[in-house]
Amino acid sequence: MAEPLALYVHWPFCVSKCPYCDFNSHVRESVDQAAWRDALLADLRHEAALLSGRRVSSIFFGGGTPSLMPPATVAAVIAEADALWGLTDGCEITLEANPNSVEVANFAALAAAGVNRVSIGVQSFDSAALDFLGRAHSGEEARRAIAAAQAHFARVSFDLIYARPGQALAAWESELADALAFGTGHLSLYQLTIEPGTRFATLAAKGELVIPDGDAAADLFDATQAMTRAAGLPRYEVSNHARAGEESRHNLTYWRYGDYAGVGPGAHGRRLAQATERHKKPENFLSAVERNGHGLKVEADLPGQERATEAMLMGLRLSEGVDLARIEARSGLARADFVEDDAVARLVAQGLMQADGDRLAVSEAGILLLDTILSEVVRTG
Repeated sequence: MAEPLALYVHWPFCVSKCPYCDFNSHVRESVDQAAWRDALLADLRHEAALLSGRRVSSIFFGGGTPSLMPPATVAAVIAEADALWGLTDGCEITLEANPNSVEVANFAALAAAGVNRVSIGVQSFDSAALDFLGRAHSGEEARRAIAAAQAHFARVSFDLIYARPGQALAAWESELADALAFGTGHLSLYQLTIEPGTRFATLAAKGELVIPDGDAAADLFDATQAMTRAAGLPRYEVSNHARAGEESRHNLTYWRYGDYAGVGPGAHGRRLAQATERHKKPENFLSAVERNGHGLKVEADLPGQERATEAMLMGLRLSEGVDLARIEARSGLARADFVEDDAVARLVAQGLMQADGDRLAVSEAGILLLDTILSEVVRTG
């Protein structure tokens, strides 16, 4: 029987644009909610027609700010996915949310719509840090949002951004301790990076924004690992931490290189050995759906070498590493075509990687060198 699918649904609208964000998000004075519901459902039906005989194991509403979606639209998408494919038992249905009170007020209705996991974009509890990051909520609003989410959803995760300019190790340890005290089963902890095309990139180019150097960032990372492990939420991916069984099943589909359908503006997908991408600009997406019955902009065949490379780059982010036999099956290639055996042997001897039969992983000692390890181990052709 074919593996289940993951389904990603992109809601592109935000109240404002954050200075570090390079996601496909847009600010609009008004949104025609009926038109957007109809467009998302049409886009969904196009994917379902191509992917019959599969079931859906996870749905992820991302953005943008999907907690601004009307709960009726969320319910309609979930119902349509169930009608078209069928949902697996215990299907994980995640929605990203901001801690603003207007969005938190929708939590009960979103839970009733079928959402069973929420991921909250807290980023920090510190007021100065929130101002720096361009966030519209306060630390107190973030705390109330987490508590409200825990009351309404079976599973709760939230994000924090660390390694901010001038952030001291002790200050981050204190903030992380506060975060762990909520007792959620999942945390996403990201070091601040400067993404091209963002306002932070402009400031960094002028020398007006400097993030911690490699040694300081490594110290922050090491402290993060020690504290989360002690709290029972070890790292299972570079930036994601969970109790056993609380890992994001949707994101694991990406990292294990499973098939996923992506609908909505700018959404990416990987299915039928193809890469898909939807039109990014909301108005262009709506026009494409009206014209073609779907929002596709790109639908490109992925050669076996590219599939293997993607699977390696994604999977080696996981603590569990990659299953080389699975990548062989997914790509149609022998592992010698996508793994540099000499580099693996050297890195294993140095304690930076672990190899056991079909399983290959980056060790705890090697994770801070992940980019270098990937460049040495992954054969791209």
